[in-house]
Amino acid sequence: MSTLIAVLQSPFLPPALAMAAAGMLVVREFRDRRDVFELLVLFVVAPLAAIATLADVTHPAAGVLITGLTIALLSRHDDSALHSECALKLLWVLGAALALSWIGEMLLSLSTGTAVISEQWAVLQLGLDPSFVWATALPLSLLCGFVLLGGAPFHFWPSDVLHGVRPWLAPFVVVALQVAGAGWLSRRLAGISSFVPGAELLSQLIAIAIVIAFGVGAVTLLAQRRAERRVGTLATFHGALLLVVAVYPESGPGALVTGDLPLREFARHWAGHLLPALVGAVTMAGFVPIAGPIGRGSVLFRRHPLSALAGLYAFFSLAGFPGTPGAALWLEAARHAVQSGRVLVIVALGAGWLAAIGVAAREAREAFGVASERPLPPRIVPRSARGAMWVAALGVIASALR
Repeated sequence: MSTLIAVLQSPFLPPALAMAAAGMLVVREFRDRRDVFELLVLFVVAPLAAIATLADVTHPAAGVLITGLTIALLSRHDDSALHSECALKLLWVLGAALALSWIGEMLLSLSTGTAVISEQWAVLQLGLDPSFVWATALPLSLLCGFVLLGGAPFHFWPSDVLHGVRPWLAPFVVVALQVAGAGWLSRRLAGISSFVPGAELLSQLIAIAIVIAFGVGAVTLLAQRRAERRVGTLATFHGALLLVVAVYPESGPGALVTGDLPLREFARHWAGHLLPALVGAVTMAGFVPIAGPIGRGSVLFRRHPLSALAGLYAFFSLAGFPGTPGAALWLEAARHAVQSGRVLVIVALGAGWLAAIGVAAREAREAFGVASERPLPPRIVPRSARGAMWVAALGVIASALR
């Protein structure tokens, strides 16, 4: 019994279940393409799942390596225009963000005379350098982290990836890049609490990023019609949740970067939940119609209602629907927002949460449709997709047991 409990509480269980669900989808594609190299892709996706398990990637080269790996994975499907489009978007957006962030880091190194981040804050605390230099360089050095987290106005890339990339790969790409974004911020801002003006500027930047991410994201979410893009916007909300926890007043504005234990635990729960939830939600999204007038239910929801509910459960958990594991993450972030005392942050988070719950309820209504006496549609939902939704739902549940 103790062994079973240890397995259920293992941080490796949710990513492992997400990998199993992705494996089912890959096997289905192998049968369609008859290309043995499709099966080998799982060995490349495995490191991305490991990144989600650790949720603590702070090496300076990690963001570059993860970005390069994901772009290479998307580029290998030369017969898919959507894959190629997503690879080009990531290359231009993340490449530009990396370049600007490196410029900011070089400016800080030149102005302080050291490349050691903790020493930079100590030098700036002396007040020998003009404030406009570090006040310009600091936001630039953070830009890559914000872009990788996917908050608005950079919220288009998670939606594009989850819409255009195959469901067994897209969730791993999104989560790995978001973890790399959190790691970038963690490394770049280590020890900034010792530099009071910089910590105050950081607090303001994070608050602005949170308000924009939830405010613009809520408007975008309400206007979207495709379920895959709705899932992508919900993923960007989860990137903003990490920033909300960083505003926790007892830890100070440097909480994101000083190895604060509550934040690191939250990040592990966050990544362990997000990965299987994205796999289940985006798999379900491929079998529901584009939003419009309520008509007959989709094939999935009419022929396989239980499997449909498993996929819908992952979608609801992403939205923080009460009673799901995702709701605990939203509640924890809301508690941090209230304790931060920032009214705009509280209002923005509340607006984003309400929009997410409302869209989740609308998604269920559109997918189930209205009652119809017409014969059931043909059986076109493969078993691999239904099994993947069940396994992903188990991964979401397992994330709540940690």
